Amino acid sequence: MSRRAQNAVESQLLILVTFAFVAFGLVMVYSATSASAAIGNGNPTGYVERQAIYAALGLAAMGFAARADYGSWRRLAPGLIVGALFLCLAVLVVGSRVNGARRWIAVGPAAFQPSELAKVALLIWTAAYLARRPAPQRLSELGRPLGVLVGLFCVVVLVEPDLGTAIAIVTMVGAMLLVAGTPLPTLGAAGTIVSAVGLLAIWLEPYRRARVFSFLNPWGDAQGAGFQPVQGLISLGSGGIFGRGLGESIGKINYVPEAHTDMIAAVIGEELGLVGLAALAAGYCAFAYAGLRLALRCRDPFGKRLAAGVTALVCGQAIINLAAVLGVAPLTGIPLPFVSYGGSSLVVDLLATGILLNIARGHAGSTRVEVPDRSRGDGRPRRAVAGGGRSAARTRGGGDVRRVAGSRRSAARS
Repeated sequence: MSRRAQNAVESQLLILVTFAFVAFGLVMVYSATSASAAIGNGNPTGYVERQAIYAALGLAAMGFAARADYGSWRRLAPGLIVGALFLCLAVLVVGSRVNGARRWIAVGPAAFQPSELAKVALLIWTAAYLARRPAPQRLSELGRPLGVLVGLFCVVVLVEPDLGTAIAIVTMVGAMLLVAGTPLPTLGAAGTIVSAVGLLAIWLEPYRRARVFSFLNPWGDAQGAGFQPVQGLISLGSGGIFGRGLGESIGKINYVPEAHTDMIAAVIGEELGLVGLAALAAGYCAFAYAGLRLALRCRDPFGKRLAAGVTALVCGQAIINLAAVLGVAPLTGIPLPFVSYGGSSLVVDLLATGILLNIARGHAGSTRVEVPDRSRGDGRPRRAVAGGGRSAARTRGGGDVRRVAGSRRSAARS
């Protein structure tokens, strides 16, 4: 099977899984919010109507990104980084405070979460940075400028506070470094440092510290810090193998906090049972398979790192969310991609998927890229044409052939 045909298979799989997730998410958001919304404001469809609008915007963004050459994002990387950092700082001043956190900037009736833009900005900038120079081999190389920039964003996000987004950013960048060729010992050392800083951030914030201790023994404070994980486990357990039935969850009615966002997997487990959760996990596994296959097969360094980052961003968030709901990891506030209620995360995830689909279409074959030349002592890149073929070979080798021929003619005249 040709590379283009293989990419078409992964592309179709990504489209199928993504559309299935979006449709399923709308159904589950309605199921998780209809009862409480009807009691609260008399409109049981209020949440799902807003989510449907965001889904339409996200699908439009995905369609645009799937058709626009992904190489054009490379030129936008510096502007996106500056804009994302400015908005992340601005939200600390003008952001709306919800549950003690400043994470959203209100724009009319809608609210935007700048940390979601930070994920995309760092995704594109990191891919461009790693594509034009050799992968960092030592901690000193990893720290400047990539580590400093990622650390700056994580600190700003932690001040909001939003530990989940910081974890998602670190996971995404780590996957891109791994694909780029950074040695495992270097990544391990960096991971140790990041983990130590993360534990310090958890210890210095009382509510984070309470979450970690409640994770270790949620039943010890089932009416306090452990209330959310305990109620989630009760909902999962009451669902059994096949669930109570769609729309029949009891936990979503003022028992499970944030049932439509962070804990929507608990509602899925109660209504659709172990079978429903297994199907959900299989969908994310299919997304990971298609994304990683595209990353490994892509010849363009920028596209390879971009594909790895998108896959790690979506599937990493899914793993962390499901692990927290199942009680094998602390709650971090990370939503379930494509399924949880939340406009900013849905639009960003769909936009990133569109970029991944564009990589699958093989636009790298006509895009000029910079390939790190390890034979040079200064690590400067050389220009090349991705995609191979005789025309690419002529471009790569033509200059050398002409120089050799010119040298022979000069020697003959001498």
